[in-house]
Amino acid sequence: MTSWPQRFAGKHALVTGAGSGIGRAIAVRLAGEGAHVTVLEFRAEAGAETVAEILAAGGAARVIAADVASTEAMRAAFAQVEKLDVLVNNAGVASIGTVLSTTAAEFDRVYGVNVKGVYHGLHFGVPKLLAAGGGAIVNVASTLSKIAVPDRFAYAMSKGAVFTMTLSVARDYVEQKIRCNCVCPARVHTPFVDGYIAKNYPGREAEMFEKLSAAQPIGRMAEPREIAGLVAFLASDEAAFVTGSAYDIDGGVIALR
Repeated sequence: MTSWPQRFAGKHALVTGAGSGIGRAIAVRLAGEGAHVTVLEFRAEAGAETVAEILAAGGAARVIAADVASTEAMRAAFAQVEKLDVLVNNAGVASIGTVLSTTAAEFDRVYGVNVKGVYHGLHFGVPKLLAAGGGAIVNVASTLSKIAVPDRFAYAMSKGAVFTMTLSVARDYVEQKIRCNCVCPARVHTPFVDGYIAKNYPGREAEMFEKLSAAQPIGRMAEPREIAGLVAFLASDEAAFVTGSAYDIDGGVIALR
């Protein structure tokens, strides 16, 4: 951790969905750069694991267990946040299906976490940033905020909403010194990807992993730490002139497909 620049020394950050994968990598990176990180995670044990990793490396962190889809849970969670300089809305769920195969219940599930969850982070987080005199928000969107791929109807809907919420908040609070950007990753190698392959392609895990990796022009999936590095830049003062932007981190998926 100490090898990273201390761009967040004395600052407080909150990362939703930081119990694993991209969220954990972001929390670890921000803590490594000096931030005191609040890990907001539905699964308390997973959140505690992230906190333990940060503490073991000499960082500062705590966990708040909350369901991002619940208004009252998020209200109570943010009531515990005394100071906030950096907000990362990362929590999300995946979904596979077309408009015909996606059930109303599945649509509501995705909307609740990926859209309403980001709304809750913004709704309760922006007042904390205003109280601090400004700050930075980074939302985790997706390449599917901008392009279409088969069988991702509900997920693409949700990530399109994350993109447009980013633009709206950036516009509304630019004069109050709040910057709001989003990152748009393509496929990232996380425990979710491994679980998806194991569940749907038993006995063909290696084959499918290579196929999914090769589908991106750069020839591999991203690593969570790579997403975390971009998020840390956008949240830092080095990006002080950046707001209302959607940064592709996709191995060429959008530009080279």
